[in-house]
Amino acid sequence: MTDNEIKSTAAIDTEIGRVVVEKNLATTEEVARCVSEQERLGADNRHRSLAGILVDNGFVTSNQLQRVIQAVEETRPAQQIPGYQILSKLGAGAMATVFKAKQLSLDRLVAIKVLPKRYSENPEYVERFYKEGKAAAKLNHANIVQAFDVGESGGYHYFVMEYVEGHTVYDELAEGKVFSEAEALKIAIEIAEALAHSHERGLIHRDVKPKNIMITTEGVAKLADMGLARLAEDTQAAQAEAGKAYGTPYYISPEQIRGDMDIDFRADIYGLGATLYHMITGQVPFEAETPVAVMNKHLKETLTPPDHINTSLSVGLGEVVEVMMSKKPKDRYASTADLLLDLVSVARGEPPLQVHKMLDAKSLSALTQEERPALEMLPQTDDKIKDVLIYILLAILVASVMANIIQLILR
Repeated sequence: MTDNEIKSTAAIDTEIGRVVVEKNLATTEEVARCVSEQERLGADNRHRSLAGILVDNGFVTSNQLQRVIQAVEETRPAQQIPGYQILSKLGAGAMATVFKAKQLSLDRLVAIKVLPKRYSENPEYVERFYKEGKAAAKLNHANIVQAFDVGESGGYHYFVMEYVEGHTVYDELAEGKVFSEAEALKIAIEIAEALAHSHERGLIHRDVKPKNIMITTEGVAKLADMGLARLAEDTQAAQAEAGKAYGTPYYISPEQIRGDMDIDFRADIYGLGATLYHMITGQVPFEAETPVAVMNKHLKETLTPPDHINTSLSVGLGEVVEVMMSKKPKDRYASTADLLLDLVSVARGEPPLQVHKMLDAKSLSALTQEERPALEMLPQTDDKIKDVLIYILLAILVASVMANIIQLILR
């Protein structure tokens, strides 16, 4: 056995002993007794693993030992990160494993995302991993999971971030929960504030979804996972990603599905709209048997208004979600700030004025287009008569808009 192999085996034995004690499978004294026996056997060139000695002494069963070894192996990559003590595995995604850890220097809990070894050899994955850390580091907001550090150790790339005690919106949806309008609006407002902070700094998230919205034990919503974030003006990245659909099928915007180059903040508004839709109706906006079929519906199928599914919802909230999920980006909110104004208004029981302004502008545009030929047919008409005709048309428009508003109020 080489020196490196001996060190590696000793490190594994140490972790096995720690986990066995943590899981209350054996006491510290019992593990210490097995370690002493291991050292005695080693002196006689009869080296035995600590795991085997624990089983031989009856302190743990073979099945318990297998589970302990699996837990140690899962956290082994992160154990090599200096300055942090790994406590447990939180979860694993397609590109990384996340661990709960203690930052020893500051004695605080953190979450550490570690890129698997198999991806570390792919420059594209490594670059994207570091982009996430750099993107998150530009943001400092109460409703965004804070980034602390990014680096490499022992061949493993890692990203240290704020540890959030709580759960995700997805966890509640998976249990069949349908959020009340007030609760959903509170979460949507906090995430919209996080997005506004991000958008003001030129960063778009591009993967807003229930799994990326954490709810703390105090009930605060936090936007997580900047893994797909990039600068809006990063044309090089946009060109490299052209034609590729980045995002999650149930919540992805049409322009992301098409792989458009000019993805901007309105893609995040769509993702938040789809997430809000799911929260208040209990179902995703579009359902199909395959991800491709779901994305095709995002592109082509008309959205069923959320207040038609959950009739207890206010008309105002239904209007806001429909505008957020407009197929064309130009038909969505002109800014995240405008979206916030309407979300806050609806939360107060008031109408979404920004939506109504957009509808009024559309009505005016449609009317002028329809009536323009009639006006053009009067080139020789006296200017005063023309002015009267224009005022009449505008009066008809105003009357039409007022009637629509009255109908909305009476609904």
